[in-house]
Amino acid sequence: MSDKNRDGEGLLKRHGLPDDLKFLLNRFPRSEWVGHTNLEGMASFWLQRHDMFRELGVMLTNAIVEYREGRTTPQEFAQFFAPRLNFFLSNLDGHHRIEDDVYFPAFVHAESRLKHGFDILDADHHLIHEALVQNAETANAFLQTLDGAIDRQRFAADAYGSANERLIHMLARHLDDEEDLIIPLILDRGDSMFEG
Repeated sequence: MSDKNRDGEGLLKRHGLPDDLKFLLNRFPRSEWVGHTNLEGMASFWLQRHDMFRELGVMLTNAIVEYREGRTTPQEFAQFFAPRLNFFLSNLDGHHRIEDDVYFPAFVHAESRLKHGFDILDADHHLIHEALVQNAETANAFLQTLDGAIDRQRFAADAYGSANERLIHMLARHLDDEEDLIIPLILDRGDSMFEG
């Protein structure tokens, strides 16, 4: 993996999938997903999970803003933030593991022309995992300062805010690209590609 990809720069600067991976997206653009008969089942579940991650990311981002702007006490913040962060990080990590181990191989088997796309998504997962670890570390360091000096709290809040912003930005690009690769494939082939 190049240094550019290892530090997430490629993912952070990417503006979508390469054109050669968009042949199914061109047949099934996002504007036509709603109402498609194959949207129910796996495709719908996938989109719901991704929407959950987006909503949790916004919720955590808003929570840190509320704290930094003095609209919540340290105790209120910790009580709200800690369980949601744990849920977000553990579910995202689990989601990516299932994709890498089960779904991506099935998708490549169903449409080998998309293998390069799934390699990109797999590489994203490694970068996002590193960002998840950094997010958890900076969050724990921040939560540990909440009973201490205000300057330490502010410094730790800023560190967490930066780590969270980076993770959410990476995740947003990844989720969009993953949907652009996977949902058209499911719309084209249906859930039957998971049978047998």
